[in-house]
Amino acid sequence: MDAASPASYEHALEELERLVASMEAGQMPLDQLLNSYRRGGELLVFCRDRLQAVEQQVKLLEGGQMQAWEEK
Repeated sequence: MDAASPASYEHALEELERLVASMEAGQMPLDQLLNSYRRGGELLVFCRDRLQAVEQQVKLLEGGQMQAWEEK
């Protein structure tokens, strides 16, 4: 399993979805299941960190306060 950081949030999410589907299928050997679980944890941390970074950038753009999203 490649433990490199994903290229983007979207790539991380796609990989995480594939891992979850494979794990839910129940056809993995135990060692592969454990490695997939660990990788899933890494991907979750990556996604959470990316989302928090974007939230911080939005706060800066909004003068330190989050604004309600308005659909147009």
